Amino acid sequence: MSDPLRIAIAGLGNVGSGTAQLIQQNADLLGKRTGRTLKITSISARDKSKDRGFSTSGMNWFDDPVVMARDNDSDVLVELIGGEDGIAKEVCEEALKSGKHVVTANKALLAVNGESLVSLADSNNLILNYEAAVAGGIPIVKAIREGLAGNNINRIYGILNGTCNYILTEMRLQRRAFDDVLLEAQKLGYAEAEPSMDVDGIDTSQKLALLSSLAFGTKINFSAVYTEGIRRISLLDIDYAEELGFRIKLLGSAQRIGAGIEQRVYPCMVDQSFPIAHVDGAYNAVVVIGDFVGNTMFQGLGAGAGPTASAVVADLIDISHKRQAPTLGVTLNSLISTSEIEIGEHIGPYYVRLMVADRPGVIADITAAFRDENVSIESMIQRSRSTTEAVPVILNLHDCKESEIQRSLSKISTLNTVIEQPTMIRIETLS
Repeated sequence: MSDPLRIAIAGLGNVGSGTAQLIQQNADLLGKRTGRTLKITSISARDKSKDRGFSTSGMNWFDDPVVMARDNDSDVLVELIGGEDGIAKEVCEEALKSGKHVVTANKALLAVNGESLVSLADSNNLILNYEAAVAGGIPIVKAIREGLAGNNINRIYGILNGTCNYILTEMRLQRRAFDDVLLEAQKLGYAEAEPSMDVDGIDTSQKLALLSSLAFGTKINFSAVYTEGIRRISLLDIDYAEELGFRIKLLGSAQRIGAGIEQRVYPCMVDQSFPIAHVDGAYNAVVVIGDFVGNTMFQGLGAGAGPTASAVVADLIDISHKRQAPTLGVTLNSLISTSEIEIGEHIGPYYVRLMVADRPGVIADITAAFRDENVSIESMIQRSRSTTEAVPVILNLHDCKESEIQRSLSKISTLNTVIEQPTMIRIETLS
């Protein structure tokens, strides 16, 4: 056997501990597949006394992960601390400056500082791998960067956050409100105590920014990703979606449009005839559309100690074999800048729900507001009459520009017969 691949792990939460457990439990298998031992030589975390489910015998403990990153007793540093800046960024930089390869699961760090880290890795002829940063155990980075490298990719979209997918699934199946399901998800460990990164779509946007760069050979542009979360999705909308033949999913989607790239994250209605509409619970799914391969779909658990550790160790195996592809699919100086396509330019069909007083002339006022902005109504559902409560009016709109529908809804919201702010959900046209 060759010399061991010496590994330092910074951060021993669920993923860090899971990575160590996998390396120890599957040591024989990994040895056969790499021809060398994967050996954890150094670890660092906040609490040295905590039992994390793996043997620390023979490992050096570091209270300061930056000091560990500079130490010469490892070949690879695995960064599992988290955060877009601060200690995680410093650890990765110091490791690369010290001649160590880096494996990270930190999508926030890469979405904000990815190109500077790639530059540092390239200048030192080192590998920076990040399969675990996107979609957990799904090998989507390797699939795009290597397996589909011969294709011009036209579009990539997917369910990239298991927390949101779990919440939307439970709302539909159990007919429970968002707040109730979120509380349950927090108790089960699917959602953090402060859930905004997940439910406000930020986590999905960070992952989409990385996938978009990989797919299209463009510079990472996280700030250009239009982002909405799922807080405003009601049980009423989920029920109407089912009635109309849709499922509501939080999708991240990027596609070429002219000379630009449209990157967007929002809850949308997906026709039930598409496989991704049936990806439920904490699962993720990614669809990549290439000019020669056509549609490909990748599905699996998007988070958790086991799936994410699986992705980390896959990156370590590549490093053990000295397999090195361009970190972002093409060389850093080949990355191109593209124009940002504003959400107001988006064209597609829409679902609109209005809560109105059931009075004569209401529908005429609503249709006039749409007519004035050249927005065409495809179908309408108006529920039973009520003299004391607002009644829902559901409209499906033909393809139109988002800026036109936003102007229409702004006018409609001022009508004294419209009881609540209008709800608009995009109907996603998938290939």
